[in-house]
Amino acid sequence: MADFVYPPVLVAARLMFRLLDNRLRVTGAEHVPARGGAVLACTHVSYLDFIYCGLGARPAKRLVRFMAKQEIFSNSVAGPLMRGMHHIPVDRAAGQASYDEAVARLRAGEVVGVFPEATISQSFTVKDIKTGAVRMAAEAGVPVIPMALWGTQRLWTKGRPRDLTRRHVPISVVIGEPMRPGPEDSCEALTTDLRARMSELLEKAQAEYPEAPESDAERWWLPAHLGGSAPTPEEAAELDRRS
Repeated sequence: MADFVYPPVLVAARLMFRLLDNRLRVTGAEHVPARGGAVLACTHVSYLDFIYCGLGARPAKRLVRFMAKQEIFSNSVAGPLMRGMHHIPVDRAAGQASYDEAVARLRAGEVVGVFPEATISQSFTVKDIKTGAVRMAAEAGVPVIPMALWGTQRLWTKGRPRDLTRRHVPISVVIGEPMRPGPEDSCEALTTDLRARMSELLEKAQAEYPEAPESDAERWWLPAHLGGSAPTPEEAAELDRRS
């Protein structure tokens, strides 16, 4: 499919990040295949994650087609951009159609991006994840590539005000080795494995992150187990139930 919208959007994003000196560091980019279908399964800590997940695939010169909720496509500003970049709308009342579309894209050699946690993790740990990433990869005969992001939550995350003009924020993108689910494999077991891999990548990104909170007020962007003031996983689950 022709891509007239995606490339200039990426150029604009890179320019904005350069002006803000958001220091993007991608490790493991060699795990993204240069050709053929693949599922990118990424952690989710920010409303901006799809941008940085997409940039993580750029060293392989791949454009990622994200599965995103239908409401974004209905927005008068974001909708035309999402359609122009050939992302995949997900109607939660009719999810099979979007699943089938994703499998068709994978079989056609596209890279499809998913956030298996479904919603932003307010604890900044990996929540329970859905089986969809593994199931569609197995059906299409393509690999699942785990990915973790860190630092994006400092710009815009759930329950915090946006800070999109904040300068000098390091952003880490860590990509893991591919998983290759087969049609005979247990989706539940592979999903458990995928979550463990995503958690390991996130912990690596957190451990290697070049900055720490400068004050107690800044500790909000660290998870509780690392001494931060973010909600614990249990507290975050309760917040999700209330929202």
